Amino acid sequence: MSTAVDPAPVPRIRIPGRPSTNRRRSLDRLGDAALYGVCALAALIAMAVLLVIGYQIVHGASPAISKFGLGFVTSTEWQPTFGVFGAGTVLFGTVVSSFFALMIGAPVAISIGLYLSLLAPRGLRVFISPLVEMLAAIPSVILGFWGLIVLAPFVQGQVEPWLHDRFGFIPLFGAPQTTGSSIFTASLILTIMIVPIVASISRDLFLAVPLDVQDGASALGATRWEVVRGVVLPSTASGVIAASLLGLGRALGEAIAVAQVIGAGERIKASLFETGDTLAARIANQFPGAITEMHRASLFYLGAILLVIGVVSNLAAQWVGRRFGYQRLVTR
Repeated sequence: MSTAVDPAPVPRIRIPGRPSTNRRRSLDRLGDAALYGVCALAALIAMAVLLVIGYQIVHGASPAISKFGLGFVTSTEWQPTFGVFGAGTVLFGTVVSSFFALMIGAPVAISIGLYLSLLAPRGLRVFISPLVEMLAAIPSVILGFWGLIVLAPFVQGQVEPWLHDRFGFIPLFGAPQTTGSSIFTASLILTIMIVPIVASISRDLFLAVPLDVQDGASALGATRWEVVRGVVLPSTASGVIAASLLGLGRALGEAIAVAQVIGAGERIKASLFETGDTLAARIANQFPGAITEMHRASLFYLGAILLVIGVVSNLAAQWVGRRFGYQRLVTR
């Protein structure tokens, strides 16, 4: 009869200067708790800042909200001397200039992202990428000066007459102005501002698409365009849309550059070549010199409208991202 002998336990060798297993686990738990606390605190601070900003804006706008109500949004009269205020004109200018900037800038930026991530030679990519990102580093006041001195005369002398001659039957391309300061010029300035944001994010999204998936599609006979259309763009659609909406947020909130080239018009007109104004530009121009308390409160009201538009656009970006993500999961 044989008896089994348990092997002798292997002694643990402790390396000098290294904490024991139990101590390491305690340190890991402490680190996890500290990381959770720091991240939670950062999120709470961001929420608190947003709530404080919202409260201050609504509090400052409360006299105008009480007097004008929701009719302030549709009214087009803005006469500080007579105490008559309305956001219709600046709301129209904000929506139209930002919309056309996004319609022009988003395709250009996405094309730049595709070229830098999939088509450009490596050496050229390293050279062009920083140049595109440097556009975002140009101060808005400098860009506004350039738009006022260089872009506006060029648009007034070359672009607007050409568009009017060929598309003048469309009210959007009515008779050009003599100064070049217009909603159309402001849209071009905003386009320059949103292109580097959307292009940089789109480039990173396209680079994140696995090469194995792209090579597999190419091995099945897909052309480069078919790979982009059927693999790259569908897999990054939610991120590209979110990047475009981020660029839209930049366009909605821009004040200084737009104020320099839009012309500060006081009426809603169908033509893009007419002067106009935006929410942010009106606030930047008139808030320091508000002549009455109601004037100041009305400018706060404009800020509240702009804040609501920004929050809604961000919520829309999140909804679109979840929607596209869910559709991709279902199709798979």
